[in-house]
Amino acid sequence: MRTRLLPLLIVLMAAVLLALGFPLAVSVAAAQQQKVVVDRIDDTARFAALAQFVTDAPSGPRRTAPDERQETLRRELDSYYGVYGIRAGVFYRNGSAMANSPGDWFVPRTGEVRDAFGEALLSRRSHDPQQVWPWQRSRLIVASPVIRDGDVVAVVVTDSPTGQMRSLILRGWLFIGAGEIAAMLLAVGAALRLTGWVLRPVRVLDATTHDIATGRLKSRVAAAGGPPELRRLARSFNEMADNVEDVLEQQRAFVADASHQLRNPLSALLLRIELLALELPEGNEEIASVRTEGKRLAQVLDDLLDLALAEHAEADLRLTDVGAMAEERVAAWSPTAGAKGVRLVGDCPPTTAWADPITLSSALDAVIDNAVKFTPDGGTVEVTVSSNGATSTVVVTDTGPGLTEEELARVGDRFWRSGRHQNVKGSGLGLSISRALLAAGGGSITYAHHEPRGLRVTVTVPRHADTAKV
Repeated sequence: MRTRLLPLLIVLMAAVLLALGFPLAVSVAAAQQQKVVVDRIDDTARFAALAQFVTDAPSGPRRTAPDERQETLRRELDSYYGVYGIRAGVFYRNGSAMANSPGDWFVPRTGEVRDAFGEALLSRRSHDPQQVWPWQRSRLIVASPVIRDGDVVAVVVTDSPTGQMRSLILRGWLFIGAGEIAAMLLAVGAALRLTGWVLRPVRVLDATTHDIATGRLKSRVAAAGGPPELRRLARSFNEMADNVEDVLEQQRAFVADASHQLRNPLSALLLRIELLALELPEGNEEIASVRTEGKRLAQVLDDLLDLALAEHAEADLRLTDVGAMAEERVAAWSPTAGAKGVRLVGDCPPTTAWADPITLSSALDAVIDNAVKFTPDGGTVEVTVSSNGATSTVVVTDTGPGLTEEELARVGDRFWRSGRHQNVKGSGLGLSISRALLAAGGGSITYAHHEPRGLRVTVTVPRHADTAKV
């Protein structure tokens, strides 16, 4: 979730900063140019004021004896060009020069200078020249009319280089860019803190939910800050977990108490059945059937009590030699398999894992018992031990009738037995007990088809303590 939320926040913040930065950059460029334009307008106004006192109109391309005021204007323009490098000139309406600097600079017939000159002839001063950007090597033209007795008699034109202005604009943009980068870094830091603050309770809640889902019912959501809504959700989750644990505890207690309480009257009933059998002829089928059902009911009660204890018990995990234990269980079940005409073989190399020895031994007994029980005479049951970097596995395969896809989905459920095996001795709780005991220690038991026929049961236990439920 953080990898999805964090880029979204960063993109939104970057969009906001760019939306603010671009207008600011344009404003800086416009302000810098406006400052230069105002300065040039002031200069042209000063030159226009000097030009008003030049009364001699030219009789040809240039007068041979200009008056003193014209010489003063020319010196001012030369000084202006020498100090600032800005070309400036005062030109009569016909384009001839009253005074200009440098001396070879005149109003061209076309171009931006001519346009500004023509606008000034209409008694309009340059006030809004086109914006110059840092990447444009253009010049800034400003023209002002020289008005005498209400008429435009000449025009003052300045042609300024824009290198310094463009440098100042670029420098302002660099400051804006640095500010944007600093603001973006702050925004990223704020986004990291914000997402961490918002998602920390979610991560804690997710971890606690996983713990409870895998059997650690005592896990609770610790206080982790965050928004009030998530803190309230954490409290509600803890209350729900407490209620669920109480209900499960009551269910386990009920099953255990019921199993325990029913055993005494059932034992008394079985005893009375045995006494009654003494009064009946030997070999009576009805009393034999009652005796069999009574013993089956006693086995179901014992298994129910074992299941209740298995779901409540804590695993006593130890570093266990799985290969040695599997080989021991194969040896223990070999006489039973041989009596039934089933070949029981094992390939059990030494390998260690973290498991409860009693739990693992009981699970192997239940699995091997089922495999031998449902394998016909002449069949084979194989027990194979293997391991990888994370787990150790015991695989038990048989050549019995196997299970259908629907039956595979239900095998291991409480009291479930295949309709084809209802006459086989058992309560349908053995594999459920094994699964509950293995799950308490981080192990598992799975079922699959064995080709060409039969069932494949895999018992898995973790090899490392950090993956086991210690």
